[in-house]
Amino acid sequence: MKKLAALFFTFCLFLPGGVQAQKKRNSAQSTVSRPQNLSDEQLLDLVQKQTFKYFWDFGHPVSGMARERSNTSFDYGNEVVTTGGTGFGVMAIIVAAERGWITRQQAAERTLKIVNFLQKADMFHGVFPHWLNGATGKVIRFSPKDDGGDLVETSFLFQGLLTSKQYFTQNNPIENQLRNKIQGLWDGIEWNWHTQGGQNVLYWHWSPNNGWSMNHQIRGWNECLITYVLAAASPRYSISPQVYHQGYATSNHFRNDREYYNIKLPLGFDYGGPLFFSHYSFLGLDPRGLKDNYADYWEQNKNHTLINRAYCLDNPKKYKGYSANSWGLTASDSHRGYAAHSPTEDLGVITPTAALSAFPYTPEYSMQALKHFYNNLGDKIWGEYGFVDAFSEHHNWYANSYLAIDQGPIIVMIENYRTGLLWKLFMANPDVQNGLKKLNFKSDKIQGEASK
Repeated sequence: MKKLAALFFTFCLFLPGGVQAQKKRNSAQSTVSRPQNLSDEQLLDLVQKQTFKYFWDFGHPVSGMARERSNTSFDYGNEVVTTGGTGFGVMAIIVAAERGWITRQQAAERTLKIVNFLQKADMFHGVFPHWLNGATGKVIRFSPKDDGGDLVETSFLFQGLLTSKQYFTQNNPIENQLRNKIQGLWDGIEWNWHTQGGQNVLYWHWSPNNGWSMNHQIRGWNECLITYVLAAASPRYSISPQVYHQGYATSNHFRNDREYYNIKLPLGFDYGGPLFFSHYSFLGLDPRGLKDNYADYWEQNKNHTLINRAYCLDNPKKYKGYSANSWGLTASDSHRGYAAHSPTEDLGVITPTAALSAFPYTPEYSMQALKHFYNNLGDKIWGEYGFVDAFSEHHNWYANSYLAIDQGPIIVMIENYRTGLLWKLFMANPDVQNGLKKLNFKSDKIQGEASK
């Protein structure tokens, strides 16, 4: 997952040579079956199931982890697997088991394969790197000094693994092993190490070769709320509430409280930033009724989505294709390489995961976009693993790529819209409950007092 830059709320782009590789369309894409005249429920079923193939059929053969992307542009090579994307993938596996695309035993076995691999993979104070070699478990450097633990990616991974621990509760050898091994890895993450000697803020990276030299404090508003919740939830290495309140919740882009298109935005950058802010932390965290000292997170995420859509309808740059049927700006591939698309970084690129992962917040508008993407643009953007990463009608550019961090939220957030499954599981975890209480979150899904 790309790192959020402090000033531009964009990802660090250490991705040379990618644009040329993106120019070639995948000719096999149009050969993928695209049934017509589907009901809304049938269309949701199909999109979830087809997108799941990314994690199931295309998972790394040795580790079972999610590959970073479907192509080998940007000199990634064939062995790169992504920590955070794997967290999204293990949540998708639960959806697949519940919907009968795979058996429960297959789901448990694949998840156990991933966990067994992680037990032997490189980790740093219990924290996993952004990228691993899916065959060997050795760290693959993400940037010149990013060759150690990545706390945010690790939080995305364990959002998924803790959800799996809540799901695989049967008393049999595979599920017993799975729960015990997830708990062991979870217990070993030294979240408080990432306060760099007891400061009231978390730091994103630490490396045995480069120490704290990345020096990237995790301050909000962005995709990292889950990082602080899990750091507070840790049974052995938790942070104090002050780290959240004085660290994450204090920055010059945390509070907003302004209106855009007559819609109030409680937190974040002007116009809200890219839509993945409202997705990644909330694959497991249930935003319905979730409040703390700073925001109502349902209001935050819904309004962020509505502002993003309203901007696309306003379309001040007059890009071809933007409409009520085609909206959604978030980080993805583009005709220029990777970019954190948003109303303040608008390159004319629509990213399907933006509208589709917003189903819980804007179901009518998301369905409107889904039908357009599938029925009207499907011959250009529907493929082996669902919808391609992004497209621009204005630039006549259509990605031939799929990214784990974009495909995963489509499956999970559509499921949360339909059944609330992943929200129910994650929020039931006792450690998660304790972490939320420690940070003074309120919700009818949070029970009792925080333990010391």
